[in-house]
Amino acid sequence: MKLAIWSVTRGAGFIGVGISKKIPNSTLFTLSKFNIDESIQMENFTETLNEKFHEFDGHIFIMATGIVIRKISKLIISKDVDPAVVVIDEGLNFAISLLSGHLGGANELVEYLGNRLGVVPIVTTSSDVTGKIAVDTLSQKLKCQLESLEKAKNVTALIVDGKDVELHLPKNICSEGFSEGVIVVSNREKLEMIQLYPKNIIVGIGARRGIEKEIIFDFLKEIFKKNNLSLKSIKHFATVDLKADEVGILEVVKELGKELKIVSRNEILEVENLFEGSDFVKKEIGVRAVSEPCAFLTSSKDGKFLEMKAKYKGVTLSIYEERFIYEKR
Repeated sequence: MKLAIWSVTRGAGFIGVGISKKIPNSTLFTLSKFNIDESIQMENFTETLNEKFHEFDGHIFIMATGIVIRKISKLIISKDVDPAVVVIDEGLNFAISLLSGHLGGANELVEYLGNRLGVVPIVTTSSDVTGKIAVDTLSQKLKCQLESLEKAKNVTALIVDGKDVELHLPKNICSEGFSEGVIVVSNREKLEMIQLYPKNIIVGIGARRGIEKEIIFDFLKEIFKKNNLSLKSIKHFATVDLKADEVGILEVVKELGKELKIVSRNEILEVENLFEGSDFVKKEIGVRAVSEPCAFLTSSKDGKFLEMKAKYKGVTLSIYEERFIYEKR
């Protein structure tokens, strides 16, 4: 988790230095007028926060909650994209989960800070304080994507209200496969239901130089429809190093909000004999295949190909489905 630590007083700045040393992957911001070493010194707190807010996974503010609320109010977008926001008082007494407690991880962050700093973690989300699990937390634990924030809220409300809510997982959830149909037995006319999308689909992609985004996107949607798959379940895309700057690929990946993993040709050479290749591709770029080995090499290698090599207008797609593991706790 990439964290930013913010302070606007001299005392909070020195406290932030101590905190940053105990929290890996954290960056401390202090006001330049205090000239505090081991921090990024800023001239203007508001301007710097506005610029950096969505660049971090979480924020730790060492200041009053009122200040934080006023400063982040115009930066908030939605609970599924907003970073975690935690407030710590200068006396190092409390760590308050203020924003994105579930999906953003603020609730877990304050628990972590409690262990590392000796502060009291403050969590106010109803499902947590009553010892129940919210749907968005369940989705996060299962590494899935929510079908709908509205549906998640409705089902979580039932859980918090003490209603019976069932969790249906395929019997073979710890091996392979996913249900393609659901039977619900209930005497209730209205049922609150929601689908969680496991992020276990890896898309290996190869494309000719200058390929248009629209061609890639249309073909991707066609292949996913053919295999009855949701784009929400894409874990990441993968391609060869030569295509790391291919605009069409980058635009599709960005629009879907996914990660593009780059695989070197040296890595592909080690496994290319496992896949059907092309002499022409070998002559052009030095390896016999791209999409299949890229998907395989960036996967857990515990799963199967749903689509080995689909081709259309200069685009090649390979779809790898990782085995979905649900760990009971």
